[in-house]
Amino acid sequence: MAEPTGNSRNFNILIVAQKGRLAAEAALFAASLRLNAPDWQGRLIVAEPREEGAWQGVATTLDPHSRALLGRFGAEVTPFSAQYFGRSYPYGNKIEALSLLPAGQPFVFFDTDTLVTGPLDRVAFDFDRPSASMRRSASWPLPPLYGPGYTAIWKSLYDRFGLNFASSLDLNQPDEHWERYLYFNAGWFFGADPQDFGRRFLELALAVRADPGEALACQSLDPWLDQVVLPLVIHSLGGGRPGPELDDLDGSVTCHYRNLSLLYAREAEPVLDLLEHLMRDQGIAAMFAADEGAQRLVGGGEGRSVVRPMFAGAANLQEQPIRQKLKRAGLWFR
Repeated sequence: MAEPTGNSRNFNILIVAQKGRLAAEAALFAASLRLNAPDWQGRLIVAEPREEGAWQGVATTLDPHSRALLGRFGAEVTPFSAQYFGRSYPYGNKIEALSLLPAGQPFVFFDTDTLVTGPLDRVAFDFDRPSASMRRSASWPLPPLYGPGYTAIWKSLYDRFGLNFASSLDLNQPDEHWERYLYFNAGWFFGADPQDFGRRFLELALAVRADPGEALACQSLDPWLDQVVLPLVIHSLGGGRPGPELDDLDGSVTCHYRNLSLLYAREAEPVLDLLEHLMRDQGIAAMFAADEGAQRLVGGGEGRSVVRPMFAGAANLQEQPIRQKLKRAGLWFR
């Protein structure tokens, strides 16, 4: 693993949690961070949406047990008011919550359904060149049979916001192949200034949602809006695809497992070992006491005894067929 540079051990981490599943996942994230990155020196900020504004009428406030447990792992629970997305588009939390972070201090955002599996503080982030996760598939756009194609769809967005489309392309990939175009999974991303990053993210997301434009007329933006806009934000800040120094993200240092069923189906054995180790903590176990998936897959052992054998030798299988097989077997929990 590359040596970190400058003050890279001091970056802040942002995750989002609210009452329910996200709170339990946040506890796993915080516990895994403290266990596997003990030398990391930054702040772990857990953004908690208030029950107002765009979350009006939804119970989002963390219960006392969740709040205390997160504090035990060194997390700072910080409320924010979502004004633009909220219940209509929960993924927008990651956009609006960036406003909580101190200006000018480098940050990394992680989706809550992530485990830290190695020394995150030793990842050689270049915060002046923002980037994001490449653990993605051809989920957006889905060009219609008679066009517009990938080039026309993506170019329309770059042109609209005055960005250089040509410089965003991966010319090692053929024209009209989805990997030629800058596209990320929004499960992690980072930058030098969360205030600047957040302003651009919000401005572009609101503009695209309000008026997608003719080239996007046949495209769904729910749940893809954040992943449509994220490449534009990163490109506008001088960033791009992650380099080899970031290979350990989505690798030996972090795991965006998405779902406990998917974790048992496709992740490496050390990830399973870590999950089961963390779940032996009484405080964490209590948060999953009413979670059928956790009780069956982890507590009841079905993750290892049933799910794992179902996908032996299928390491390269895409997520959709994994989901379908798990659902048919009654082993998909959400």
